[in-house]
Amino acid sequence: MRRQDGEMKKVKKVKKIEHKTVVKNGIGFGSVLAITISWSVHHSIIWAIIHGCFSWLYVLYYAFTR
Repeated sequence: MRRQDGEMKKVKKVKKIEHKTVVKNGIGFGSVLAITISWSVHHSIIWAIIHGCFSWLYVLYYAFTR
């Protein structure tokens, strides 16, 4: 028996990769940590917002300078 052309083609299997996101929207843990540290040191909302924007950079700076 002879196979048809469609059966002769190789079938490629594709792996399905799932990406899970912990935080989709909102503020991240690094920002919360930076804001908390900044508030405890400076007691200023402006500095807390600025340090929250830099998040992990400020946390690392605080860890190495204290």
